[in-house]
Amino acid sequence: MVDGELVHGLMGSLGLEPIAESVYSALLEGVEGVVDICLRLSLPEHVVRDALDRLSALALVRASAESPHRVYAVSPRRGMDVLIARQRSELAAHQQRLEAAQAAAATFILAYEERRLPGASEAEVEYLSGLDAIRDHLAVMNGQVAEELLTFAPGGPQKPANMEASRPLNQQLLQRGVQMRTVYLDSIRSDRPTIDHARWLIEQGCKVRTVPSLPNRMIIYDRKSVVIAVNADDTAAGAVRVSAPGMVAALHSLFERVWQSAESLEAPVLPAPGQLTGQQAEVVRLLARGHTDEAIAKRLGVSPRTARRITSGLMTQLGARSRFQAGVLAIQLGFLPLSAD
Repeated sequence: MVDGELVHGLMGSLGLEPIAESVYSALLEGVEGVVDICLRLSLPEHVVRDALDRLSALALVRASAESPHRVYAVSPRRGMDVLIARQRSELAAHQQRLEAAQAAAATFILAYEERRLPGASEAEVEYLSGLDAIRDHLAVMNGQVAEELLTFAPGGPQKPANMEASRPLNQQLLQRGVQMRTVYLDSIRSDRPTIDHARWLIEQGCKVRTVPSLPNRMIIYDRKSVVIAVNADDTAAGAVRVSAPGMVAALHSLFERVWQSAESLEAPVLPAPGQLTGQQAEVVRLLARGHTDEAIAKRLGVSPRTARRITSGLMTQLGARSRFQAGVLAIQLGFLPLSAD
């Protein structure tokens, strides 16, 4: 059949494995049944069945409505849409990995839990061990900042005691004319004390936005110095202060990119009809990258139970049988952007 000839080779260029591509082409050419496909392609049965499983996971084949014992290949047009969506999903995931790499521009610093990196000057890199050292250093930096304070505040809802203790300092900074911008997680929107604190900050002159997830806790002082947590999952364990211009520039670039994609606190959180919320879209991306529910919970700043509920609901909504397929289907159905931007 002409369809089979046209699709042969093209699917491979879109990322479909050669054997799966051959099985798909054989189905388009009218070959029916596993046995007939094995004969046509001179392949063992288990190889053909593995290829059919792969095609099914990508929604390129499905059980025939006429006979549950037969498989039906979707049209080449539809099949190419699926594979293009898959590549776009991988591209979006790759872009997120790049952004995370920017956030960890000092990762090689963190690999050495020493006072400083070999060859790095004390003025450019300083390791802060433990919560007391971090607080002492932040107190000094807050006294020195003159123009701008940029903050990533992950972890979801903030502790009431921490918010109360930070108010006098925030007021002092803003009264001194320091421009403040803070990015929280979307999950604070469901926590009344944190949302009230964020609105108080806005009333004082701070700019506040939220995003579905953040790579790490980070504070940028006057675009000259950055304090970033050593361990994103345990921010009290230690931190690194970096003032090397190249590293500061990379981390500032990350902040601006995240800020531009963030939503103002007063922006509507309900999605348009047929769309996902930013938080749901982030969960789909994390699912496609293989994150566990526990890891997703940490990224979103929610409880593991809430993360499991969101994950289960999305898998059902998308009709996905695997986490990777959830990402593919989300793009295919228009729930996620078609590009990495």
